[in-house]
Amino acid sequence: MNKIVFTASIVIYRENIDVLKKTIQCFLDIPLQKKLFLIDNTPDKSFDGLFQNSQIEYIPVGKNIGFGSGHNKIISKIKNLSDFHLILNPDVFFKPGVINELICQLQSDETIAMIAPKVLFLDGTHQYSCRRYPKMLELIGRRFPLIKPFIKGIIQQGEYRDKNLNEAFYAEYLTGCFQLYKTNDFVDLGGFDERYFLYMEDVDICKKIDLIGKRKLYYPKVSINHILKQGSLRVINLFFRHVFSAIKYYRKWGIS
Repeated sequence: MNKIVFTASIVIYRENIDVLKKTIQCFLDIPLQKKLFLIDNTPDKSFDGLFQNSQIEYIPVGKNIGFGSGHNKIISKIKNLSDFHLILNPDVFFKPGVINELICQLQSDETIAMIAPKVLFLDGTHQYSCRRYPKMLELIGRRFPLIKPFIKGIIQQGEYRDKNLNEAFYAEYLTGCFQLYKTNDFVDLGGFDERYFLYMEDVDICKKIDLIGKRKLYYPKVSINHILKQGSLRVINLFFRHVFSAIKYYRKWGIS
């Protein structure tokens, strides 16, 4: 296959089909040579045949292998296929020009491995998507509302509220709903650490970017809209997934 400008991957499980269709249409509207990989983690291949398009490749896994492992399924496919690769959530909406702008910024600096835009809720309010590496107390406070008011300052520091979030800067980590990589860097990183089933894999890969001497750019001149589900605040199984992922993260990188 001839090399194309960029690829994207979406890991799907129990998605709202109307929301997913809107996300996929945002991708299809981008005026570039591109390819989207849909990695289906449902055991019954629920999304088989729903998206028929030459720019979309459907990959049924047959079981739920998690977020990072799902995205890693396409590493061998994109290695010599694209210049840029987008990690995309199934509940994100954006205008066609966003990708072009982000690609231009990536091309302008060889030290940047990954870039992400400003992230907004559907009502246009700000989502704190670029953050400092999380302190353990910050993660605990985010999960337990009764504790949160007592560590408000720690949480706000983690969210870079001391910075002008309308200006670009190199962030410690950028959340995984929309991360645009130079494909070679994503491949060289080996994608996500598959020890995380869900949660913390986006923080972990940012740490891995540090290790190869490259950077992550928060670029708020363009924005996207994201439906933030925050499942671990409502669903007990997801809550424990988050806890186990945090334990794995701190065992790997140390407690801060």
